[in-house]
Amino acid sequence: MSEPLLHLTERSLWDAARVSGTFEISTRGRTLQEEGFIHCSLRRQLPAVAAMVYGSYTGPDELVVLVIDAERLTAPVRFEAMEPGGEEFPHVYGPIAVDAVVDVEVWDRGGADRA
Repeated sequence: MSEPLLHLTERSLWDAARVSGTFEISTRGRTLQEEGFIHCSLRRQLPAVAAMVYGSYTGPDELVVLVIDAERLTAPVRFEAMEPGGEEFPHVYGPIAVDAVVDVEVWDRGGADRA
């Protein structure tokens, strides 16, 4: 398996995906349908992404990191930068089947612990 893709989300959103069979949340407050893809990161990118997207989060749910095996995805993955020459992040252009998620880790803002 190549380096896994990671997606930080709220526990209740992951729980709902487990029931429906697919995860379709792009980023905090935005769906796949609204954004066109699901934002992901690599392990080294996750702390900065978490600070930017969930730095002010005080919601009732714990945050979890979905560990995704890109080889199990049916949707294409593209590494894209927000600006020309910028750092590239993985984007999944379709729903993520729950069986592509090989682990779920609890995010502790300083790292991650396995759930």
